[in-house]
Amino acid sequence: MVLSGALFDTQDEGEILSLAMDQIDAAGPYSAEAGYLKMDGDLVPSPRNRQVHAMAVDRRVRELAGEDGPVTVSGRPWGRALGLRGSERLHGYLVVTSPSRPTEAERSLLATFVRHTAAALSVAFAHRRQREDALELHRLREERTALQGRLISVVAELAYQQAVHALMADVAASGGGEEAATRALHVLTGLPALVEDRFGRLRSWTGPDRPDPYPEPDPVRQDEMLHAVARRSGPVRIGDRLVTLVRPHGQILGVLALVDVRGEADEHTLRALEDGAASLAPELAHLRNLAEVESRLHRELADDLLAGTDEASAYARSEAVGHDLHRRHYVVVVQWSNRTADGPFAQTVGRAASAVGMHSLLTRGSDHVVLVTDDRPHARALYEALARETGTRSGAIGVSAPCDSLDDIPHRYQEAQRALEVRRHSHEHYGTTFFDELGLYRILGPGNDYRELETFVRDWLGQLIDYDSRHHTAMVKTLSRYFDCGGNYDETAESLAIHRSTLRYRLQRIRTISGNDLANVEDRLNLQVATRLWKIVLGEPAGERRG
Repeated sequence: MVLSGALFDTQDEGEILSLAMDQIDAAGPYSAEAGYLKMDGDLVPSPRNRQVHAMAVDRRVRELAGEDGPVTVSGRPWGRALGLRGSERLHGYLVVTSPSRPTEAERSLLATFVRHTAAALSVAFAHRRQREDALELHRLREERTALQGRLISVVAELAYQQAVHALMADVAASGGGEEAATRALHVLTGLPALVEDRFGRLRSWTGPDRPDPYPEPDPVRQDEMLHAVARRSGPVRIGDRLVTLVRPHGQILGVLALVDVRGEADEHTLRALEDGAASLAPELAHLRNLAEVESRLHRELADDLLAGTDEASAYARSEAVGHDLHRRHYVVVVQWSNRTADGPFAQTVGRAASAVGMHSLLTRGSDHVVLVTDDRPHARALYEALARETGTRSGAIGVSAPCDSLDDIPHRYQEAQRALEVRRHSHEHYGTTFFDELGLYRILGPGNDYRELETFVRDWLGQLIDYDSRHHTAMVKTLSRYFDCGGNYDETAESLAIHRSTLRYRLQRIRTISGNDLANVEDRLNLQVATRLWKIVLGEPAGERRG
């Protein structure tokens, strides 16, 4: 009874089997040869099993397949494998040996001992199942809770996505364009939303803290930013902004961004930004197509005007594209050394012209962009705007004389090209040149060899130029001013800020050095032309001293 109480006091199956093996001699002249527990369908030997006959005993127990049976152990006349059975299953085996055959009373006591051990194991296994069931129930409850949480999250996510998609679908259907998209994004995220064109100019902003004025884009940094974002998938953080590209069919049409100074954006914010870009893409693509059609109509009209066309047709077409050809026009030719005259550069010229208030028809030549504009351009405004747009000042602009009729435009186009050529071959290659300010050079036709002009200047002024270079004098400049003043001594001396006698001395030295006679009509004409070319084409040296 004491042993039975000890067996039932523990809930560990291994301890119950070890206790039974230790106390088997209480039931008679017995020794525990081995013990086994049935775990997960297999008989697991007890660590207390005797190792002398372990393999033979183990093999015999497994041969019994759940039944009781004799076991032969050397030196032990009697041996028996006794199943430890519960009401529903076998819990294990107890292998008992004896130096003599047990009596009936000893067998009965052994059977009682085995039943108590089996009952204790049944209780222990039941407790184990209860613990496992409780743990499994707890695990299932936790799993259910987690699944419910995930389900709630998925439902909320789907609801949010549906709200985003519905709102963005309304934006796309309404045709509200950039303003509708930024307004919807601001409502969804609470962050300021903006749209820029691919060149970095603001098209729409919804939300607080809009910069005023909006910063002028840097073309180089803008291109670097676009390439950086294009290489990544999804929105990219650039400073305090989350940026994504609007690019249907891979063509970048603009930038959609959220201003997230505090880094509050979550995955919902990123998804809303992506959906916003997707809904905006068709709208921008449509606007781009309209702009391309309008640009093509402008270009075709400009091409016909430059080549010469019927006035009635030109006026009708100009009204259709919203340009007034009845006003006085100028032809402007633009060339930039680091840009080819392709579509993107033509767009750049068009934006710059619009930015400085020029209303123009635009087209392209072989190596330049042409504007037919309704007002005389400012001397530097267009050039400065293009320098900002391109990020370089290495460009030249030629402007024609005014066109009083449409028939003048082809000829004015040649004038603008001539003004451009003069600028490109002048001392200062970059800037704006007006044809009606060229003076003498206007009579020189296109295609002249500038080396011939330089040769002409050297033939007539070479000795004076060399003399000025060696002696740091201003003989060529003095001669040029003399011709500009029509040979008037007093006016020439005043413009040079020298005395009249000094001027007379210089002119005498000019005759001596050059070997030319200013009183000779032919020499005088050639010298005057040479000084004009020296100023216009070769450029009057900036460092030439005054007086």
